[in-house]
Amino acid sequence: MAGHIRVLIVDDSALMRRKIREILESDPRIEVVAAARNGQDAVELVHQHQPDVVTLDINMPVMDGVTALQIIMAESPRPVVMLSSLTQKGALTTLECLELGAVDFVGKPSGTISVDLEVQAREIVDKVVGAARSRPRPRVGSAPPTAGPEPPRPRTRRRRPPARMTAGAGGSARPARTLVAIGCSTGGPKTIMEIVPRLPAELPAAVAIVQHMPESFTASFASRIDGESALSVKEAESGEVLLEGHGYVARGGSHLVFGRRAMGTGFLARYTAEPSDALHIPSVDVMFDSAADTFGDRVVGVLLTGMGADGADGMVKIRRLGGRTIAEDESTCVVFGMPARAIERGGAEKVLPCHAIADAVVEILEGEGSG
Repeated sequence: MAGHIRVLIVDDSALMRRKIREILESDPRIEVVAAARNGQDAVELVHQHQPDVVTLDINMPVMDGVTALQIIMAESPRPVVMLSSLTQKGALTTLECLELGAVDFVGKPSGTISVDLEVQAREIVDKVVGAARSRPRPRVGSAPPTAGPEPPRPRTRRRRPPARMTAGAGGSARPARTLVAIGCSTGGPKTIMEIVPRLPAELPAAVAIVQHMPESFTASFASRIDGESALSVKEAESGEVLLEGHGYVARGGSHLVFGRRAMGTGFLARYTAEPSDALHIPSVDVMFDSAADTFGDRVVGVLLTGMGADGADGMVKIRRLGGRTIAEDESTCVVFGMPARAIERGGAEKVLPCHAIADAVVEILEGEGSG
């Protein structure tokens, strides 16, 4: 974007505010226009300064980050990057924030007061710069809370009609012969929640998901998807058989790949540390490459919102080997990076908004008789 990226820092710790300011202002593209010590101050300063990006702590007095995020996204939507702890509790709250409209997050390495925040300096700068290029999408029907944080939403399996699937497609937990491989990054958690819950329980394929996310977050992410889906969704375990009507989220910190069973039919989930120099671990490209090599033409590759190009080459390979591919359209992408690169390289057979992707996957599977 032209000119400086104007940033509002929100954190109740004066030490954290100072460290974050130093990190951000080390980059000539960034200008810190103000700092807030709680969510209430943040809401006021957003209206006053109209920053391009807000970095938002979660645990604060007076008004916490979740409540402030809801008000900001309802009254004056803009890119918000959450700063959260890497604990399980922190993961659950951060995932809620991503669904509420935050575009990304940075994990504090040592909890709420991270004196070693400098180890995350490059990530903080990169995510703020990336957020400035994003288009945040508040949750449909969101409204500012009237008092206190929003209560947790009840988790019930299948609260809306699934995408259509022909009768007899197979609802038993059989070893999958077909794979739906989904890759995403910035903006991905919210987008995944708009796609996977619309897939029917009798889907005649397994679903594998790579979302750029640390190891401490992926099990919670899988559980969150599972609570909203007709599919049974979990974090993938090395060596387990992939089943129809089941979803598998790649564990953070390792690449998800696939292999054939030594005895019997079906395919296995596996993890590998190679390539160790990949920009993202897990990598969408590594997963897509393995899916194409293992499943051949029985792969549906789906590439969603995210910065960079991870997954673009893998989409090309899936299509070249006879698989089917879908890229998310720019109109619904938080960041039109990864899908754009796939489209440019000829890897996208279909380009669709996120709300049309589940139906398209079902139609492809119906047409290929993958039972």
